[in-house]
Amino acid sequence: MKESVMKFYDDLSEDYHLIYSDWDCAIVRQSKILDQLIKDNLPHLKNSSISLLDCSCGIGTQAIGLAKMGYRVTATDLSPASIKRAERESESRGVEITFGVADFRSLTEDVSGEFDVVISVDNAIPHLQSDDDLQLAGHNMYSKLRQDGLLLISIRDYDALLHDKPRATQPNVFDNGKLITFQVWDWHDDSKTYTVNQFMIQDNNDRWETKHFSTNYRALKRQELSTILISCGFTDVRWHMPEESGFYQPMVTARKQ
Repeated sequence: MKESVMKFYDDLSEDYHLIYSDWDCAIVRQSKILDQLIKDNLPHLKNSSISLLDCSCGIGTQAIGLAKMGYRVTATDLSPASIKRAERESESRGVEITFGVADFRSLTEDVSGEFDVVISVDNAIPHLQSDDDLQLAGHNMYSKLRQDGLLLISIRDYDALLHDKPRATQPNVFDNGKLITFQVWDWHDDSKTYTVNQFMIQDNNDRWETKHFSTNYRALKRQELSTILISCGFTDVRWHMPEESGFYQPMVTARKQ
């Protein structure tokens, strides 16, 4: 799993922002939603005093936004190329973040210190396809939290997706029709895992270029993830659906107590 997922994000790192119609707007929008959810759970803390670990930061979408809001952010990812891009993007925005390369199954060894908040957003956790790996990641996230700390994870709504098992996403057309992005999903025979094929078709001086990236996911149901988190010692496991939170994916919060 590690090498294939690393390659997917390494290869995608320079183009990842193209998934969004406006990446800078997404940084602001997502950080505001996450900030509100954190404040709802840790009302006694101010942003400037909150230490936060984003353990699947990618190119920095959530880490940069939260750091700009005053959080003391450490951001790690499995992909070295994504971390390099995130460092460059945060520096260009004048944001101070501590970056590092780490697998969220080995945070105890790879990341020093404890944090008030640990997050993993954008459907990163379902790259782990076995219960053993999910529990290992859960235990490592638990170990990185201070007592009464907050865990926040977002995943796709697999409870709904498993009913229809869609084969593709709707194409997104950006840049006045010069960029088209979409995904093709190949469901495996076990009906629990699938391969995502990410396509980006771009007009480069009247010459269309196609880029393709692929990776595997587990269609992880909410109750399955809740059970894993409880088995790792988390309490107060709560789901926050998009219609409630305003975020584009279901989010789960849990506490270390």
